[in-house]
Amino acid sequence: MNPEGIFSLTLASITFVMTVIWGGPLLEILRRLKIGKQIRIDGPQTHFSKLGTPTMGGLLVIAPVLAITAVLNLVSLAKVVTGRSILLPLSVLVGFAALGMWDDWSGLRNGRKGEGIRARYKLITQVIIALGAVLVLYFAFDIHSVALPGFPRKVDIGLLYIPIGVFIIVGTSNAVNITDGLDGMAGLVLVTNFMAFGFVALLQGQVFLVRFCFTLVGALFAFLWFNVHPAQLFMGDTGSLSLGALLGVVALMTGQWLLLPIIAIVPLAETLSVAIQVLYFKWSGGRRIFRMAPLHHHFELMGWSETQVVQRFWLVSILSGMIGVALALL
Repeated sequence: MNPEGIFSLTLASITFVMTVIWGGPLLEILRRLKIGKQIRIDGPQTHFSKLGTPTMGGLLVIAPVLAITAVLNLVSLAKVVTGRSILLPLSVLVGFAALGMWDDWSGLRNGRKGEGIRARYKLITQVIIALGAVLVLYFAFDIHSVALPGFPRKVDIGLLYIPIGVFIIVGTSNAVNITDGLDGMAGLVLVTNFMAFGFVALLQGQVFLVRFCFTLVGALFAFLWFNVHPAQLFMGDTGSLSLGALLGVVALMTGQWLLLPIIAIVPLAETLSVAIQVLYFKWSGGRRIFRMAPLHHHFELMGWSETQVVQRFWLVSILSGMIGVALALL
């Protein structure tokens, strides 16, 4: 096996163990602070049993990833283990996590159950952080191209890369946030997505990015230890906004961002279901295409159990990830 693959898988295993150990104390802290999930009053009634479950669980993933990446760089004096380029996705992770924490905290304290900061303020902040990240990619990393399956060379798209990059980061952040509605759903989808892009980075020889992706995979598996049904901990916007934005950054760093709609087909479908529902509702004067949006609620109301929805969506995510990696091989 490729030595880099062995190192990355080992790194994922170490991260998993460390994150699981950190999970117990974090749960206790969140419970003591009474940071419990608020439930949408218009959501499925079966979800009311989740009321009060600790949220902001994204911290369980983010803290170990930051710590391990920092340690890997600090302990290596002669050879950088994760690379300075990883400072960019780490910065995006922290920036969007701070926004998500603000949103989670507002939702808990402002009296509007399940609601956080106003959408326009959230979007503006997302765009500002994303724009900063894309400008670094463009000017500092000299990345402004896209890979086309079957073509040997990447295509330089010039300044068009900047608005496209911002759209990808903000769009993926919100798509994962929409996907995070069932126990284990967002975690399983993100594990599959980061694993797929980790393999894509490995194919391209992007060593540092491979290691970073598999560090995330290990941390996400540990999060799922506490998040699978019935969940002891929810990701919250702290995790979904930041990890979704990070997925967009990773896709941009590989240059294979055209594969993102395929690899991340579940978040894409969830987002499209909301957009279609809203547009059709306004156009038709109150009629709906789906029983409820996002899409996972539609299947719940059709009679699928929460576990069935999550497992079937995960299977789709695995297959789409395999297709994405296969296309990267062309």
